[in-house]
Amino acid sequence: MWLAGGGVGGGGGCISKTLVRYFSRKCAVNLRKINPKVPTQEATSIAEDLYHVIKQHGPLSVSNTWIHAKESNISGLNSKTHMKIMLKWMRGRKMLKLICHQVGSGKKFLHSTLPEEPETEESRNALELKLKAEKPATKRRKQFK
Repeated sequence: MWLAGGGVGGGGGCISKTLVRYFSRKCAVNLRKINPKVPTQEATSIAEDLYHVIKQHGPLSVSNTWIHAKESNISGLNSKTHMKIMLKWMRGRKMLKLICHQVGSGKKFLHSTLPEEPETEESRNALELKLKAEKPATKRRKQFK
């Protein structure tokens, strides 16, 4: 009755629309469980090389990443499909982010590195000063008379 949309206020259809919208969504892919199809040490070295390629050449599409990866002779990459799996694995490890650009009526997806937080000497000195400024808490005992 309350899902039919009728009733006094006529707002019963709201609940059914919300339920349909909620249950029609697909679950997000768990990127941490991607299998890189190579041993972990080799996957790490491939990921480092791909990271340097993307960092050096800026945000890249998958095809441009493949071209630059072939030029830099990254050992361990078997094919473009294997590189796509590695890029997905790197996104799950929070090494890369995927950016979407609207180009006309289509979309263009680019991989880029996450911004690194530069640790300067000023921030280190400020942290040391802050630690020195804080006095260790001492417990006071109540004196009984």
